[in-house]
Amino acid sequence: MAAPPSGKVVYEQEGVCIHSSCGKNDDQDNLISGVLRVIEKENEVIVDWRPLDDTLDTSNILCAGKDSSSVVEWTPAPKEKLARGADRPNSYEAEWDMVTTVSFKKKPHSNGDATAHANGESKWSFLFSLADLKSIKQNKEGMGWSYLVFCLKDDVKLPALHFHHGDSKLLIKCLENHVVLSESPQDKRILLVNSQNKSLSQSFENLLDEPSYGLLQKWKKDPYTVTMGRFSKVTNYIFDSFRLSDPSTQRRPPSEMADFLNDAIPGLKINQQEEPGFEVITRIDLGKQPEVSRREPVSTEEWAKNMDSEGRILNVDYIKQSIFKGGLCHTLRKEAWKFLLGYFPWNSTKEERANLQKRKTDEYFRMKLQWKSVSEEQEKRNSRLRDYRSLIEKDVNRTDRTNKFYEGEDNPGLILLHDILMTYCMYDFDLGYVQGMSDLLSPVLYVMENEVDAFWCFVSYMDQMHQNFEEQMQGMKTQLIQLSTLLRLLDNGFCSYLESQDSGYLYFCFRWLLIRFKREFSFQDILRLWEVMWTELPCQNFHLLLCCAILESEKQQIMDKHYGFNEILKHINELSMKIDVEYILCKAEAISMQMMNCKELPQAVSEILGIESSSVTPDSDTGEDESATVLSCPTSLYQSISTPVTAANGTRESTQQMSETQSLTPA
Repeated sequence: MAAPPSGKVVYEQEGVCIHSSCGKNDDQDNLISGVLRVIEKENEVIVDWRPLDDTLDTSNILCAGKDSSSVVEWTPAPKEKLARGADRPNSYEAEWDMVTTVSFKKKPHSNGDATAHANGESKWSFLFSLADLKSIKQNKEGMGWSYLVFCLKDDVKLPALHFHHGDSKLLIKCLENHVVLSESPQDKRILLVNSQNKSLSQSFENLLDEPSYGLLQKWKKDPYTVTMGRFSKVTNYIFDSFRLSDPSTQRRPPSEMADFLNDAIPGLKINQQEEPGFEVITRIDLGKQPEVSRREPVSTEEWAKNMDSEGRILNVDYIKQSIFKGGLCHTLRKEAWKFLLGYFPWNSTKEERANLQKRKTDEYFRMKLQWKSVSEEQEKRNSRLRDYRSLIEKDVNRTDRTNKFYEGEDNPGLILLHDILMTYCMYDFDLGYVQGMSDLLSPVLYVMENEVDAFWCFVSYMDQMHQNFEEQMQGMKTQLIQLSTLLRLLDNGFCSYLESQDSGYLYFCFRWLLIRFKREFSFQDILRLWEVMWTELPCQNFHLLLCCAILESEKQQIMDKHYGFNEILKHINELSMKIDVEYILCKAEAISMQMMNCKELPQAVSEILGIESSSVTPDSDTGEDESATVLSCPTSLYQSISTPVTAANGTRESTQQMSETQSLTPA
């Protein structure tokens, strides 16, 4: 008898069945339900399936590999019961009290150990090492429950595994932690196993704190931590690998370094020759950056003066411009953020908003009831919901506790974070929860101090940000391309330096873009930064100009000290909590004005910033160049509205009052 497998169980799914006697009449004897596990051992990863019912006669299983070295027999350990934490009650509204109990559940732990039957007998199952796996065949979409067929390198095909109680995609994701899977050119249903980078992946794992998780999985589930917290550790290995494989040079070309990173980070491959976002940017004189000042935050009095008797905002453009130039006083944020995020329509009355909140309250608690009413047994059979809960609890537990709203393990703020994120999984089950979303929610909940309002504001925010969290990362890829285009126009020399240090793809900005600078500024500063960005002024993609402003501010130190790849990553990481938000806002606004005033702005940049360019043909008698270009920004009205400002030295400058027409015309 072969020794039973031992190790750490990293995937387990019940209800995975073998249809062992296809074509026979007695269907009841042909369905064999079992448990599928992926087990990490010291030097290999095992995929194991066994029948759920130990008394089942498995002599008729079509186990094509009984004679294969990859197929052995074993006896499973007794399954451990899930440990459930104590329920934590939290009261909200009386009519919805029945769904406000929070359950923080601990992850089940299993060591995968197995012991033999006392009589020495065991049931035939199959297991194989991932090193022996050649390909995986998937079912056609829309053809009932999903199934997988494993084909081993000795051309042994194992019985098809039918996933009756779950989705096979989670197994594929688990396997991708250890091997590289790619679609077959002949048949998209077949995933070919590429073990080319296996040793490299193992080397990555040895550099991280938790060896059971590979770099790729960490990138997918927690990209901002990998990018800034641990990615620099990996770069030493990267360069050492290149030096060993190419003794003729100490540094390979930047393009090869980029290729390596693209292979290590699936979904973020950027090809400058093929991507439509890239344009050859010739040297253009943008002129001097103008001086920019900030004004005082919008007060509750100023906000109230811009409302009519029914609660409508009188001049939306003026309010947005005022928020862009100075932000909001904190007492006003609870109301104003609902408009900025799109939860409240700008032209709505107070009564209309009250009715909307009532409808949204009912809608929210019905969704919350859905996951609250899921039993422990039901959740065990729903691997996606189980995974969402696990990720949420992990993220909630590491929420920034420097803010009193989230202090303590049993803090109501943490409990509400958990509930809102779980309810969002019901609202958008396909996207579900991806680590990093809690970073976007925590400031919103802090400001709203209300579970329902925070949820719907978060939904609106995720409507803007969802592409950042999609599996293919297309939103992140697009933003990195656009940032590269803007930075090259702003400072071509700095871009060339970054490229010479294998940093031209700006991957070190990933965390900035993913969670909108949440971990780069203090909690209070991020409130100011976000409300400014939500005005959508002075142009589209203002957050990319904020990136440019930060990078331009650090350019001198990076270039003067000749920072290389590792040093650039480390330096950018250490900027966290050291950036002056008001200075960066001024600098980013100055860059936007500098670009919008340029008469030769490249088309790619115009599209990124949302600036419309149109050729004009002036009167021929003027003698002006007929090829002149007029640039206009859909939101450029912000430049024409005068607002009270505070100069850099703190003195109050004179102001020009709005015209009567402006103050009375609703947007």
